[in-house]
Amino acid sequence: MFYLFLAEGFEETEALAALDVMRRAKLDVKTVGVTGECVTSSHGVCVKADITADMVSFDNIEGVILPGGMPGTLNLEKSKTVTDSVQYCYANDKIVAAICAAPSILGHMGLLKGKKATCFPGFESELDCAEYTANHTETDGKTVTAKGAGCAVEFGHAIVSLALSKAEADRVLGEMQCF
Repeated sequence: MFYLFLAEGFEETEALAALDVMRRAKLDVKTVGVTGECVTSSHGVCVKADITADMVSFDNIEGVILPGGMPGTLNLEKSKTVTDSVQYCYANDKIVAAICAAPSILGHMGLLKGKKATCFPGFESELDCAEYTANHTETDGKTVTAKGAGCAVEFGHAIVSLALSKAEADRVLGEMQCF
């Protein structure tokens, strides 16, 4: 089970494009409303989450996904459920993926030290000793980071590549006519 966390002010393209790629690959992904069942994006799109934060369980967790956006990233970082889930995944060698401003959460938690990472331009200093690459996506171990909304499908591809295989991720994007 993957949890894709949604908080008020999230970037909808980063969340929903990655979710779409993951579900096309048949990964079990639940959207989690951190700030309630219906969560409003940074562009006013209301998304009904599959579950709320109080329903998150570490049983069978495979990873977490953190979309960026403002103030969504700040609202994610305020959530104990989010930070506990991220910490659990890091401690148990599970996938942790963050895009846009959200890699700053991982940096603030001290989880990017010595890792290659990328983020939305202007957040580099928040990555806390990561090796900033400026690539669209960056995978280092079980950590996936991405630059922003324009990289959201590629972000989903990176997550599927890590969770299943690059061949499966390529198959999904091929069916989506991405290449």
